[in-house]
Amino acid sequence: MPNLASAKKQMRVSARRRLVNRAVVSATRTSVRRTEGLISSASKEAAEAVRETVSALDKAARKGVIHPNNAARRKSRLLKKLNQAQPKKAK
Repeated sequence: MPNLASAKKQMRVSARRRLVNRAVVSATRTSVRRTEGLISSASKEAAEAVRETVSALDKAARKGVIHPNNAARRKSRLLKKLNQAQPKKAK
């Protein structure tokens, strides 16, 4: 246990932030899973879901909840799956 007042306060602050960060991480993971499900089922809402998920990942990275490279990797994988699932356009 911390002895100094500032250390006690920092412990309270970090506990509050941990709860908020856990909620954001959980929401982004859920969003990624839901989007992957829509992509694999060839749903018409898949493109919109990818757009929303990418936005959520960017927001989490901007807030410092997840590492920017982690967000970039997840976005890249989602877009790759979406592009592979869509039929090829005739030129």
